[in-house]
Amino acid sequence: MTSDIKDILDDWRYKPGDVIARQVETMDGRPVLQMRLDLGLLQMEILGRPDGEQPHGFESYFSYLRHLVDTHPDEPFFLDDEQCMNVDREFLQYYHRRVCWLALKDYDKAIGDADHNLAFMDFVKRHSPNEQYTLAHEQFRCFVIYHRAQAAVGKALDKESPEDALDVIHESLENMKTFYCDHNLENQFQEDSLVQRLHELDNQVRERFHIETTLREQLDDAIENEQYELAAELRDNIQKRQESCGEKERS
Repeated sequence: MTSDIKDILDDWRYKPGDVIARQVETMDGRPVLQMRLDLGLLQMEILGRPDGEQPHGFESYFSYLRHLVDTHPDEPFFLDDEQCMNVDREFLQYYHRRVCWLALKDYDKAIGDADHNLAFMDFVKRHSPNEQYTLAHEQFRCFVIYHRAQAAVGKALDKESPEDALDVIHESLENMKTFYCDHNLENQFQEDSLVQRLHELDNQVRERFHIETTLREQLDDAIENEQYELAAELRDNIQKRQESCGEKERS
């Protein structure tokens, strides 16, 4: 059996600028995810950590670090150099798998991997050894939020729930704005290319489905104008819509 993968690469051409991904089965029938690169490919596990490892017996390195903190809640905890290296490694693995899920339009899995890295960023922010290391990760927060929004919008539109898609965009923009405010960069918020893309996506969804204002936007306006009876009615309508979407998803 040859170790040369040239035939595989020749049959699966690389396209510069695109995320080329596929799901295949191993020789023992296990499904795995593959991503084509310029000089080869990455193969990732679908469940658990992308490389299939269980650091210190845990599902992920993030789970292991949380265990360390939870075991000694009264002791200050800061990441050391080796832990920082392992953190960076896991961030990159989940990024690679996330973009593959997006390319394959497997939105639930893309959301799950985005949530992993966002929660991990929160952990790093609390336990970072220094400000430089914190910023090295925080600079990608809006990028992960954007990927999560892409997946959640795609999922909502697949379920024919354009209002949910618009609510996702609104929430994602608010999260990005919070990031800019936390770093005293409010004046740069609207200049962010990812923010602009979300505004474009918002306009596209509204035009396609002829939506001027969503129920949640109407609810926000009602609360701001102290129209509490209208707000209560809108809350009921939002809950009914969510229940209806949940029934569609289960069926």
